[in-house]
Amino acid sequence: MNSNRAFPAAPLRRQAGLSLLGLLLAAVVVVVVALVGLRVVPSALEYRAIVSAVNKVGSSGANTPRDVQVAFDRFAAVDDIRSIAGKDLQVERQADGTMAVSFQYEKRIPLYGPASLVIDYHGSNRVR
Repeated sequence: MNSNRAFPAAPLRRQAGLSLLGLLLAAVVVVVVALVGLRVVPSALEYRAIVSAVNKVGSSGANTPRDVQVAFDRFAAVDDIRSIAGKDLQVERQADGTMAVSFQYEKRIPLYGPASLVIDYHGSNRVR
């Protein structure tokens, strides 16, 4: 008695999945993205601190451009902001009596050898 006749042969299907080479390539991509992300996150956090400090300057009671710069320097010292200082802020008095405070700076993040990532940051706010 032949057991093959009792049970029909199952059709052969090609297995689908991730090969070892595919797994290694995916791991390399994930590691590269993670390393770039780890280098960019501190810069992005500092940018958010700068935006927050510029927004706080509006509630500090600054009346002159020099007062705005000094107030920013105080907030920058607390938040450990090193990319820009109060003297780097552009402060312009508007016709309605408010002051427009803006900033712009470039952050260069070295990645590997001669390769760098350059990020241009800018922002602005109105001060009463």
